[in-house]
Amino acid sequence: MSSPLTHFDSQGQAHMVDVAGKSETHRVARAAGRIRMQPATLALIAQGSAKKGDVLGVARIAAIQGAKRTSDLIPLCHPLPITRVAVEFELDEAASAVICSAQVETLGRTGVEMEALTAVQIGLLTVYDMCKAADRGMVMEQIRVLEKQGGKSGAWHAEV
Repeated sequence: MSSPLTHFDSQGQAHMVDVAGKSETHRVARAAGRIRMQPATLALIAQGSAKKGDVLGVARIAAIQGAKRTSDLIPLCHPLPITRVAVEFELDEAASAVICSAQVETLGRTGVEMEALTAVQIGLLTVYDMCKAADRGMVMEQIRVLEKQGGKSGAWHAEV
């Protein structure tokens, strides 16, 4: 019986998926997530007065670096020639949260969903790290792939 989990062989052993037979296509993935915090912490970020400096500027660079290092962090991910990483942050005052979204692109044989997810997680972790002295109760949540394009399976969009 064949498993829908591609990272396991017929004996159930973990392996890196062979993508040699796949066509190179333009692949795009977009992911997002958020970190909830106390309103005073969000105000520190908005005013740029956090003790450690420009929280969102540092988090943006960290997120881009995270996307680039995904294959070093996730054991069975292929190293990919990333052609673009775009990271955006939005302050949601009503929810007292910072929303991070990342779009990653490549011309390759496998998708960049993991790179987009890693970028979001690393961006949010950096916000946490830079603000933890003010608020240790921050919560990261709703981290997910929003869409992917390219490859044999084509386009996919998350349900809202």
